[in-house]
Amino acid sequence: MRKIVFAIAILCTTLAGAQAFIGNMDNKFQVGANIQDGATGIFVSYDYGLGENMSIGVVSGYALSVHDGIDANFGDRIDLKARFNAHLGNIINIDENFDIYPGLNLGLKNFGGHIGARYFFSQGFGIFTEAAFPIAKFNANDLKPAEYIHNQFVFNIGAAFNL
Repeated sequence: MRKIVFAIAILCTTLAGAQAFIGNMDNKFQVGANIQDGATGIFVSYDYGLGENMSIGVVSGYALSVHDGIDANFGDRIDLKARFNAHLGNIINIDENFDIYPGLNLGLKNFGGHIGARYFFSQGFGIFTEAAFPIAKFNANDLKPAEYIHNQFVFNIGAAFNL
């Protein structure tokens, strides 16, 4: 066990120089799994840095697997959103490779919020996790089972890349 902890510590120190969010004109791409009640799928996002602590971007999710009993067409399975992030990594100052970013998003299904975190192991590669939730649903009355896809609490996890 000591050897594993030592190897991880050495790996982390040799990978110094990565930075989770550099600010203005930063480009991040993320791809991963989308996990929610009744469906699982893929998640992709792109963020562009506007300033030291903020970015705008787009995010999309597509439900590949939908539970039995839910009749979902293409429009039910896909979601596309514009988003705004406030990057707090340099404010919290845990590690320059770590960033936490709360934000708001406006999509085809709802207006919502999200909170995410990413950690970069090298200059170009890291991991992320993100949780999103609706604040206001566009069709709040009498949602059909397929309309709950992307209109509920959603968890995303995957890989992050610097472009």
